[in-house]
Amino acid sequence: MWASVTGKDAHRLLVSWDAQWYKGIAENGYGFVRIHEDGRVLSDYAFFPLFGWLERWVSAATGLAAVDAGLLVSWVSSLVAAWGIFAVGDHLYGRRVGVLLTVLWASLPIGIVTSMAYSESTFTALAAWSLYAVITRRWLIAGVLAALAGLTRPIGVAVVAALVITAVVVLLQRRETGTWWRVLVGTLIAPLGWLGYVGWVGLETGSPLGYFEVAGEWGNGFDGGVAFTLWIWDFLDSSSFILGLLLCAGVAALGWLFVLCIRARFPLPLLVFCGVLLFLTLTTSGYFGSKPRYLLPAFPLLLPVAVALARLSLRRVVPVLVLMASASAVYGAYWLHGAGPP
Repeated sequence: MWASVTGKDAHRLLVSWDAQWYKGIAENGYGFVRIHEDGRVLSDYAFFPLFGWLERWVSAATGLAAVDAGLLVSWVSSLVAAWGIFAVGDHLYGRRVGVLLTVLWASLPIGIVTSMAYSESTFTALAAWSLYAVITRRWLIAGVLAALAGLTRPIGVAVVAALVITAVVVLLQRRETGTWWRVLVGTLIAPLGWLGYVGWVGLETGSPLGYFEVAGEWGNGFDGGVAFTLWIWDFLDSSSFILGLLLCAGVAALGWLFVLCIRARFPLPLLVFCGVLLFLTLTTSGYFGSKPRYLLPAFPLLLPVAVALARLSLRRVVPVLVLMASASAVYGAYWLHGAGPP
């Protein structure tokens, strides 16, 4: 609706930016390089392969153009992700919390990316179901899903870490003596996707650190949060002081939610997953406008809010959720129509 008012093509907006890189991978495989106007060499090796593969397979099966196949994959993945998020909430606190957790996640202001031909919804779906499998002790399934998550996005390491650390604790405490081999096999499978792709890029580029060198050209790398801190400081030290304060408040809110998760003694895999996601998001450089969507899969951070809302009557909860969803829709449209990539 916003696009029609502004005279833009909504479809084109939903398949822009990263979606075009995935389109290239789906149609032509890897190997495309673009020289940025500032001299950086941008390679498609920066994009993990699973979403591009799914685009290619769906396009071949349906006859859809690659970008439209990407939209279909993203939309279906969003539903699978919502189902997985509900399953986690339902398993831990019951159906009401499961529904509220799912609606809260779907109402995030950055949720617009789940409607784009981006990999966030696919990754969230794999992460949610892998975490559910770990919590319910389905180790082999968890390992396979973690490996697929590691083939989808660089932050797949968060899913791998959640499984591996939980498995180590379980094995050390000898909680599952009868199925220890499942724990071990699931643990060995989990990192194969992430390590496999990073290793393949290393072979293709002729450098063991090839993937990280490619990511460095894109401006993505670990710096302990220095660049992110300086970015916020630039706002605080300018006429955009209020925006800087809002950014600080946002970071503080994330930290507060994580502390609430720890105090509530949420299952270890959820805590490890969110902890690694927060750490990587806040301590790496890159395009900071995209930081919020990197945290979209961190749905367990919303569990304390879902539990609190579950104590209220439906008459009080529904208006809050409707307001959140409406505000999210408006913000998502505004964000998508912005000058930079979402």
